[in-house]
Amino acid sequence: MSASSDHRSGEGRQAQRKATLAVLAHATASEIADRLATIYLPAHENLREAENGLVMVRGRIGGDGAPFNLGEATISRAAVRLASGEVGFGYTLGRDREKARMIALCDALVQSDKFAEDVEARVIAPLRAAILSRRSARAAEAGATRVDFYTMVRGEG
Repeated sequence: MSASSDHRSGEGRQAQRKATLAVLAHATASEIADRLATIYLPAHENLREAENGLVMVRGRIGGDGAPFNLGEATISRAAVRLASGEVGFGYTLGRDREKARMIALCDALVQSDKFAEDVEARVIAPLRAAILSRRSARAAEAGATRVDFYTMVRGEG
């Protein structure tokens, strides 16, 4: 394997990791827990116990898009290491420490060659399908209330 193909596989793995974390961030804690219950979980340890904290949310305003501090948001974060050495990090908005821990565990698992495919097939893919289904249902609900406006042209001249 050449250095350039190693680089591409690393980029692919990072893209997969990013997509996985996006799905996990939009799933509920109970959905993640239900899906994790369907797979074998290897030995792991908490590198950072799940904790709550604050982050500064930045915004942009005006024609020039000058950044400003909008306010603070509560987050939960955690870090987990598998016995094989992979380290996963989990962040989520709100005060759900258990969700942050499960996200960190999934992040570590998708980095492992041994567990990545199983996690994708049995955890991430079903969560992705559920999220897309909810989005479609919301879009259909909003579409049902859509009003089409039109202008009638009067025959007067």
